[in-house]
Amino acid sequence: MKLQTIACAVAIATGGLFFTHTINQAIAATTSAPVSQTIQPTQEQALVTRQLSTLIDRTHYLNMRLDADTSARILDMYFDSLDPEHSLFLASEINQYKKQYGATLGAALKAGDLSGPYAIHAKYRQRLGEFYQYMLDELKKPQNLNQPNAFIDTDREKAPFFANKAEQEDYWHKMLVSQLINLNISKEEDQAKQKALKADPTLADGQNLASPEDLTPVQTLTKRYARQLERIGRSKSDDVLEKILNSMTLTYDPHSNYFPPLDAMELNRQTTLQLEGIGVSIRPERGNEDYTKIETIVEGGPASKSGQVKSGDRIVGVAQDGDKMVDVIGWQSSEIVGLIRGKRGTKVTIKLLGPGASMSQARNVVLTRDVIQEEDAGVRTRTVEVSRDGKKHLYGVLEIPSFYLNYRARRAGNEYRSVAEDTAKALKELSAKKVEGIIVDLRNNPGGSLEEVSKMIGQVIKSGPVVQIRDGNGNVSVFQDSDGGEQLYAGPMAVLINLASASASEIYSAAIQDYGRGIVIGSTTTGKGTAQVQLDSLAYGQATLTQRKFYRVTGGSTQNKGVIPDVKLVDIYDEEFGERKAKNALKWDTIPTAPFKREGIVQPYIADLDQYSAQRVKLDPQFKYLEERKAIAQKTKDQKKLVLDIDKRKAELHALEQSTLDSENERRKATGQKPYANWESYQAALDGLAEARAKMKANQRPALPEDEAFVTEAANILMDYAKLQNANK
Repeated sequence: MKLQTIACAVAIATGGLFFTHTINQAIAATTSAPVSQTIQPTQEQALVTRQLSTLIDRTHYLNMRLDADTSARILDMYFDSLDPEHSLFLASEINQYKKQYGATLGAALKAGDLSGPYAIHAKYRQRLGEFYQYMLDELKKPQNLNQPNAFIDTDREKAPFFANKAEQEDYWHKMLVSQLINLNISKEEDQAKQKALKADPTLADGQNLASPEDLTPVQTLTKRYARQLERIGRSKSDDVLEKILNSMTLTYDPHSNYFPPLDAMELNRQTTLQLEGIGVSIRPERGNEDYTKIETIVEGGPASKSGQVKSGDRIVGVAQDGDKMVDVIGWQSSEIVGLIRGKRGTKVTIKLLGPGASMSQARNVVLTRDVIQEEDAGVRTRTVEVSRDGKKHLYGVLEIPSFYLNYRARRAGNEYRSVAEDTAKALKELSAKKVEGIIVDLRNNPGGSLEEVSKMIGQVIKSGPVVQIRDGNGNVSVFQDSDGGEQLYAGPMAVLINLASASASEIYSAAIQDYGRGIVIGSTTTGKGTAQVQLDSLAYGQATLTQRKFYRVTGGSTQNKGVIPDVKLVDIYDEEFGERKAKNALKWDTIPTAPFKREGIVQPYIADLDQYSAQRVKLDPQFKYLEERKAIAQKTKDQKKLVLDIDKRKAELHALEQSTLDSENERRKATGQKPYANWESYQAALDGLAEARAKMKANQRPALPEDEAFVTEAANILMDYAKLQNANK
């Protein structure tokens, strides 16, 4: 089997990783469908199960055998992926499944035997159908929304499974009451928001903010659960395969993942900045969740070339070449994407309904799928001007969304796009503008190609090692700067990072820090210090498998601990997001230092830089706003129970809303803007802003002021650094 190495492969959230229970999703519905459905694995799926289980048993970094103990852990992971709230399966069922499959699951997977996981998934679908039917039946009865002494647990991840049906249905009923309370409050707030928009249309920012469907909370939930029930009937064998294979891989570490064919397309899109489709972006229509509309059209793509597809068109049907049209009204956007995307050269027919048109006016458009290049998703450059002491200072900003490389195109000898080449051009362009320093923005960058990040470090250092890599047998290899001493940019640098900066982003920022080549600013990174091979020659779908671990040139791993910035700024993310909170994350450790020569001196200035920054941040309205919002978010996160009383719930919610509004209005006053009169006016304005930004291409959206504050502060820190250096000369 041919293994194509792509270290620090871009991470994609899959159902087996960060699972969000479908109960909380708002899927519109009109009819129900039978949920009894037999799903069986195909020969290809059995074969890929054998392939992947054998590979993980023999070649994973941990050298952990797929034995009885590992099998039991995989089964637990499988249960948690299907039922994370422990509210569907009963304890007796879990115990029976553990006795039946716990010790032998690993051996079964290596033999391509998926009968156990598929039987468990069938019970899951049955129980999910029972849950939806229970909710639909209860919605026909009056419900008491004033129970001041009753509560529902909101965090059941570690709670025991229910012992019997009565306990289970009691919890289901609490869920129903809680959701009805939320919807009643939400409906009141939506009505107040529409009233605010009518009184002050400028809040909409010129956008059409259609009100949601005029349904009662009971009607909304009835429609939602009927649609969920109908969706069970669309379950596919891939859904089961993805769950069990990811339960297996995630038992080893969080970044060994399996991707069925549709998800594999997304993996390839993120690593190569291209996809095979028709060249449109879609999202649910505002005000009517039954419909998915076309938001933007990629210039030069099949949809654009046809001249028959327009922004605002609603997709009501999709047909593969030669197949019947599938009605997709009420489907999730992700499901519709799965039907539209496909291999280059194949045809797809989409049935489109224009805004305000009747169904009789729907039109069919036949399109031939092609490779779509995401031109606006790569490296972006700009400059930022900062004033100090009556003088203006110009700094370059280099935004790197991922460390992409179209390795398939390169392997085939075709033209390809790489982040290192794009960065080299950007560094030359910014240098030509005589900037005083360059800020490399790696915030929210999930990683990418090891080869590319190594080249990019070489662009800004003279020479030396850039990263060390250890395999599961303890062998260490050192990646060196291989450009013969060439240095594209030798000026002052800052690197912006946050908790969503992962993998290759951590290699880059760690190298800059270790070489003293620049100042690392922001918050501690994810802590993904592992390298994966991308298995793109499997019998069905693709996978990533962790086989190596990254280490800084100083010897410390970036795994788990991440990169700690030199100058810390507010962390806007919940700490649960990072590797340190992930299940089965590999541990932090060290290896010997690789010989290298520091190229700058940063550490002696850190205390002063941190002090000067803290003084500015304390007075900056954007940072004050972010700190206050973080405190409010922490308060809601710490709340593990919700009262089942609508009056108490309203009081709690309104208190949080008032705190949020006060925080926003303080910021607006400090920046010379008019404060919002009330919560609904604030929400209406946010909706208008979100709608306007959604219609822009990614590289055309102006930075939000709270995001730009980090860039401005990084420029100020670089100015402080220059001033301190000059004072010591």
